Amino acid sequence: MSDILIRIKRAVLAGHYAFSEKAFLEMEADSLTELDVAESILNATTIYKKIRSDSPFRQHQREYLYIIQSTNFDLHQR
Repeated sequence: MSDILIRIKRAVLAGHYAFSEKAFLEMEADSLTELDVAESILNATTIYKKIRSDSPFRQHQREYLYIIQSTNFDLHQR
């Protein structure tokens, strides 16, 4: 497991994360809750993809976004 994924998981466990408005819209479109997202991150074994942010609101000149695909404990199909 990569160091960055471990750092992301530790941040989630400590509650040090926030969702953007865009993230909330995407979560709503997929019928996901904040808990669903947190569970998926904690269950992840790898980072699917790393991309550079193209947001004009980013805080640093070079900021990366990590795409994580994983399951959660929900047994129902969405």
